[in-house]
Amino acid sequence: MQEILSVRVASAFFTTLALAVFKPFGLDVWQWEAYVHLLLIFLMGVVVCLLSDLVMKYIVRMPMTDAYGVDYIIRRNLYFQLINTPLVAFVICIYRHFVLNSRVEGNQLSWSNFLETLLIIAFCSFAIGLYWRFKYRSKFLAMELEETKLLNEQLQLNTRKQEVVQAQPSSTIVLRGTTSDSITLQVSDLLYIEAVGNYVKVYHWQDGKVRNDMLRATSKQMEDDLRDYPMIVRCHRAFLVNLQQVEQIISKSGAVQLLIKHCHEFLPVSRNNTLQVKETIKKL
Repeated sequence: MQEILSVRVASAFFTTLALAVFKPFGLDVWQWEAYVHLLLIFLMGVVVCLLSDLVMKYIVRMPMTDAYGVDYIIRRNLYFQLINTPLVAFVICIYRHFVLNSRVEGNQLSWSNFLETLLIIAFCSFAIGLYWRFKYRSKFLAMELEETKLLNEQLQLNTRKQEVVQAQPSSTIVLRGTTSDSITLQVSDLLYIEAVGNYVKVYHWQDGKVRNDMLRATSKQMEDDLRDYPMIVRCHRAFLVNLQQVEQIISKSGAVQLLIKHCHEFLPVSRNNTLQVKETIKKL
């Protein structure tokens, strides 16, 4: 919360500074009083920014978090600007109408004044957005790379633990579809499950090679059948993956992929499932 507040205060300050330099809306007529008005506009800007953050969190359902990667942050900031810019412009128009209009004609609330204010605030918002994007992109990418490194170390540790208990038989599961077909396999041999239309492909390790068997079922049905095995999670709407069969996590430009053992396939990790995958790896 403290970081969000500092960013919003800095953004409102840069916008107010631009208004102080160019003095639109007849602010130059007010002489020293113009700085009082600019201070009030600054405070209103901070309040509206925080209000927009609440809208993003509780209505748009996009909280401020770096857990989903740098692409999520950039996309969230774009949505934030689309919401915040018209709100700030509207609040300033209200201020122009009820306060600045007393000494400067033409500040009445109107569509033309709103569009004028919107263009000014949009330009400031665009410039500020570019600044924060370049400032924080490298920071988030460095954080992702460091987190990916730690997760890969955790995967290697999990692999060593798995090798220790390899002599012990693992649980046998029977996966059934909507027909009489079924697949019997060891949980430790399951690699991943892919949804293909009304069917699923079950990839597993058997007799020294990768096999894929099809069942008429949905990935949601498979997910429900495997809910007792915490190492098997959804990484994408089309994939369920056994995290004990992940050889490496690859993070590139905000996109996360899982390299699967034996078959050496790369499975995508969607933004909505990234946090669950990372948390599960840490708990294994």
